[in-house]
Amino acid sequence: MKKNISIRVNGVERSAQVEPRLLLAHFLREMAGLTGTHIGCETSLCGACTVLLDGRAVKSCTVLAVQADGASVTTIEGLADDGKLHAIQQGFWEEHGLQCGFCTPGMILCSHDLLERNPAPSEVEIREALGGNLCRCTGYQHIVNAVQSASSKMAKPPAKRRKK
Repeated sequence: MKKNISIRVNGVERSAQVEPRLLLAHFLREMAGLTGTHIGCETSLCGACTVLLDGRAVKSCTVLAVQADGASVTTIEGLADDGKLHAIQQGFWEEHGLQCGFCTPGMILCSHDLLERNPAPSEVEIREALGGNLCRCTGYQHIVNAVQSASSKMAKPPAKRRKK
């Protein structure tokens, strides 16, 4: 029996009738047409399907679409603002944090969650946060550099001192 669900995806309300067993990853790709959420393993090992569910990084191959009913989901397509790359996306571009690009959406969204919780993470903290996301191309150092670059870009400028 199908269930009616409504999920706010990248700020747009998406309603559909879905099978209770439909994974959020498949809902996003097949029903919402957002193919930036990649499906690599469907066993939660690779992290390519990572999205933000109510602001927290989750592997969308482990979440049923019905579990996300009423929630807000951000995919890689929703991170840029009016065509301008998010600081994390810019960091990945500038620091060569991607090669084939398959893992990149998941890495970026996982990094977003990290930087929201910890705006100035150490290299060890970055590596730990990204531990559930696999990359077969870059060797990770460029990804770490990209997150560090994004952290610097996202840091608030210091308050100006008032002259007396």
